[in-house]
Amino acid sequence: MVENNDLKNKALNDQDNELNGEDLNEILRVRRTKLSELQKNDKDPFKIVKYDVTHSTDYIVENFEEMEGKIVSIAGRMMSKRGMGKASFCDVQDRDGKIQIYVRVDGIGAEAYESFKKYDIGDIVGVKGEVFRTHKGEISVKANEITLLSKSLQPLPEKWHGLKDVDLRYRQRYVDLIVNTDVRKTFITRSKIIKAIRAFLDNRGFLEVDTPMLNTIPGGAAARPFITHHNTLDIDLYLRIAPELYLKRLIVGGLEKVYEMGRMFRNEGMSVKHNPEFTLMEVYEAYNDYKGMMELTESLFSYVAKEVLGTTVITYQGQEIDLTPPWSRMTMTEAVMKYTGIDFSKIESDEEARRIAKEKKVHVEDNLTKGEVLNLMFEEFVEEHLVQPTFIMDYPVEVSPLTKRKPDEPSLTERFELFITGREMANAYSELNDPIDQRERFINQVKKREAGDEEANMMDEDFILALEYGMPPTGGLGVGIDRLVMLLTDSYSIRDVLLFPTMKPRD
Repeated sequence: MVENNDLKNKALNDQDNELNGEDLNEILRVRRTKLSELQKNDKDPFKIVKYDVTHSTDYIVENFEEMEGKIVSIAGRMMSKRGMGKASFCDVQDRDGKIQIYVRVDGIGAEAYESFKKYDIGDIVGVKGEVFRTHKGEISVKANEITLLSKSLQPLPEKWHGLKDVDLRYRQRYVDLIVNTDVRKTFITRSKIIKAIRAFLDNRGFLEVDTPMLNTIPGGAAARPFITHHNTLDIDLYLRIAPELYLKRLIVGGLEKVYEMGRMFRNEGMSVKHNPEFTLMEVYEAYNDYKGMMELTESLFSYVAKEVLGTTVITYQGQEIDLTPPWSRMTMTEAVMKYTGIDFSKIESDEEARRIAKEKKVHVEDNLTKGEVLNLMFEEFVEEHLVQPTFIMDYPVEVSPLTKRKPDEPSLTERFELFITGREMANAYSELNDPIDQRERFINQVKKREAGDEEANMMDEDFILALEYGMPPTGGLGVGIDRLVMLLTDSYSIRDVLLFPTMKPRD
């Protein structure tokens, strides 16, 4: 029997020479010529509408003792091909893995074997045959029938070198998924993470809902919206920046425990942490507060890590992160005091706060309040130090327009943000349910907007009307799903966990 391992290096070198030595246009011409010949001989692969698959490649490999000697049908993309005389080997890759195929002329017939020899790497094939193990121990399928299901007209990149052009990887994610198994694994893991999140919340009695993506008022967050126009109504609409105000209307309506996971759109800068289109989950629970949301958050994160990865101790970019509850808790004032030595609880005026910030080389506008300066100091000097899971609590009311004030410190709110690896991962409140206070906060936001702050909230009269009917004390939580996926898949950039990140069109 011909052994494949002796041929692999030669095959890889041959393919390398083919792609690097020949003109790409010639390769494209040859592949199209092969397709034309197939079509002339009434063997057009694109006319095949179905192929019956009985097993996945990983099932065969993982259950070899059960599968040995059985006849299976698999389908996938041919990733390598190596031949010698009357026998050939190829590797077929499906969604779950890859398996070696052993093809002999006396196994599939002389005519079929001649056709097989003309197949190209990248072609999609169906294989029917017997599961066995070669003399060198590789689990394989001995083909007795092989069918060309789709002709690849473009050559694949040299997969063993990887698709190195990062920009091209994002633009042509379909190729990235073919040749980079780690990328495919990341997105399979993403799907498992989302499934685990839903299971956790469903088991706690939360109801998943859908709210509008087209809004007449972009509310629920401080962000610049994307604007579109509805022709029939002749009004501008905004792609949602957050679902918060609609979800809280549902709490008013008595649904009590709701969540939504979906796409949000913010017309802001792009970075390794930001994409204009991203996935956010928001959770609201009546009769709870921000401390209850802390318990829910650490329980959710640790559950998902355990369910998907089997552990709550993970590694992110070479750093060990322990997601085991309970997590550290600090007020924003305590955090700024720890990393700057400045105690904002002793600062008595906005002017003093601005002066101290300027002494620390932080740029501040002349109209900023003490609370806004505290928030700036936190962003400038604290965030990067919060590597292990840490809840930062009690944000200034000026930067928390939808949050309930602390009863004993009305300049602060019952709000926290979760930081891991120096990045914000979640944001939560004891939700403001006082319609009079909410109106005053909206008025202050409108003034900021009129002064040029495009991220400030707009007035939402219908939301205030809903609050006037009565909203119970409520805890709310927002989690950046993409950042959670980045954390649990050890991905540096948000683009690595978005199948099709936003890209500037090529000229």
